[in-house]
Amino acid sequence: MNLAHKTQVTIVGGGFTGLTAAYELAKNGISVTVLEAEAEIAGLAAAFDVGGEKLDRFYHHWFTNDREVMQLIDELGLNDRVEINPTNTGVYYANNFFKLSTPWDLLNFTPLSLIDRIRLGLLALRARRVKDWMVLEDKTAHEWLMELGGENVYRVVWEPLLKGKFGPYADEVSAVWFWNKLKLRGGSRGKGGEERLAYFKGGFVGLADALAQRILDLGGRIETNAPVSAIEPVDGVWQTTSSNGVITSDRVIATTALPLIADMVRGWASDDYLKSLERIQYIGNVCLVLELDRPLSKTYWLNVNDPSFPFVGVIEHTNFERPETYGGNHIVYLSKYLPHTDLLYSMSADELLDYAFPFLQKMFPEMERNWIQRHHLWRARWSQPVVEKHYSSLIPAEDGPINGFHICSMAQIYPEDRGTNYAIRQGKLIGASAAKSLIND
Repeated sequence: MNLAHKTQVTIVGGGFTGLTAAYELAKNGISVTVLEAEAEIAGLAAAFDVGGEKLDRFYHHWFTNDREVMQLIDELGLNDRVEINPTNTGVYYANNFFKLSTPWDLLNFTPLSLIDRIRLGLLALRARRVKDWMVLEDKTAHEWLMELGGENVYRVVWEPLLKGKFGPYADEVSAVWFWNKLKLRGGSRGKGGEERLAYFKGGFVGLADALAQRILDLGGRIETNAPVSAIEPVDGVWQTTSSNGVITSDRVIATTALPLIADMVRGWASDDYLKSLERIQYIGNVCLVLELDRPLSKTYWLNVNDPSFPFVGVIEHTNFERPETYGGNHIVYLSKYLPHTDLLYSMSADELLDYAFPFLQKMFPEMERNWIQRHHLWRARWSQPVVEKHYSSLIPAEDGPINGFHICSMAQIYPEDRGTNYAIRQGKLIGASAAKSLIND
């Protein structure tokens, strides 16, 4: 056990926000230590082995207009590991599959009348014309989407996705959250209107590993299996207590979920500050990953617009990255967002597969259980902040109530949604700001 050591900045959390902040500090000659509770870095981008290759626990890609992640990859000299491909997207609705990759597909989406298909197409265009997101802060996504597209478009297309993503919180979700989703996806299309997405060969953890190695090369420290129990101000410095001991530093940057940070500072923070950290709600996620001996379909991303199904999306990763990468196996993610108190959240991998398989077989009647070679289950308690109306007023400031304590989490990325690109952006910004302050002190 490391009983104690001194560093200039302690960073709590080894996801992309924490690693990018550490990289920015180390580049500026600041001594930095990253503490990660899990055995591996990368947070929600952690991976596991399939066919001798690293595979993301939770499905990942980024959009071609995600500049921050591309700039970081370029800076690390890893451009040869980026793949950009057109992807097939679709919708499962009323026991049928519908392709929805291009504007032409939209015109052929028969669950909606022709006039409603036109409304759906215009909805995306009208949404992307919104430049000032503040005008949407007092509307829910439900209210705004009804205004833009009408009741039928909402009921068929958007309501099932909102309920699948946010469950009991669906009616509370802000229009700003949905606006940003539409804006982002609309900016990642090719000349023919097809969606183009990017992936990092070797999984997103490969990028995290490369970033971590650069931090180490610059003299930084990264400690895994080091959950933090307390962050406290003591005699003008900060003491961070983890399972590895106590670290003393001039500053602390906490990047984990806000309620976890509240537990770390409970020894000194005011009730009002703790309430501000605990006010934002989070929804969890369970992700069942299947290794199949054959493909399910030719679709990469299939939205399941049927709330009775135990998953909101069927993501066939090997329609994006070749199955040969994973020893010839076809990789399918079944994703479900849900409160951590939900029964599905506590199921074992075998139990969840038994529960989900009949639904999967209903979608793909020819599928047999012996197609599944292996299956894996991953859980994320703090998967997604619930972005409500007037969310900007709920976000705690990056600078804490005592000098030298900062927070930088995915709940503060607003109006953008969580994601690798924005985690990198925020980590870069707070790392550069802290470095400038320390250099000028």
